Amino acid sequence: MFEKANKTPVREVGDDLLAARNAPVGASVPAKPKAPSLIGPGLCIQGNVAGEAEVQIDGLVRGDVRVGKLSLGPQGKIEGSVVAVVAEIRGHIKGSMKARQVRLYGTARVEGDIAHEQLAMETGAVFEGRSVRLAKPEGEAAASSPAAPAAPAVSSAA
Repeated sequence: MFEKANKTPVREVGDDLLAARNAPVGASVPAKPKAPSLIGPGLCIQGNVAGEAEVQIDGLVRGDVRVGKLSLGPQGKIEGSVVAVVAEIRGHIKGSMKARQVRLYGTARVEGDIAHEQLAMETGAVFEGRSVRLAKPEGEAAASSPAAPAAPAVSSAA
């Protein structure tokens, strides 16, 4: 008799997961930012690390690293090749790197070649190797460069 009507429905834990499962195919569900995977100090990985997510390495990886975003801490070390979209390096890499964006902080040490679209180095960073600039993909290059003038028409009169 004296109960107050609750106008807002009570949400249970996991409602977001159920909504995502029950959403029609193609419907967008807002993505929450994910925390990076962490390889902590004192941890040694012997083997390859691969994935599309962000990885922060503060330990040692003896193997190749292929990730979306790599953050290598000042105590982190990689003995192998690195392929990433974005690489923020504060530690030591002994091997080749390939990334769209590479940033070498003051504590970074890289022994190997770097293939990149953008490369930034702070004072104090050590880089022993070759820097090779990657060409932007054709779709991006065509959009950013001015249109080429049309070739003049050639006609032959007989």
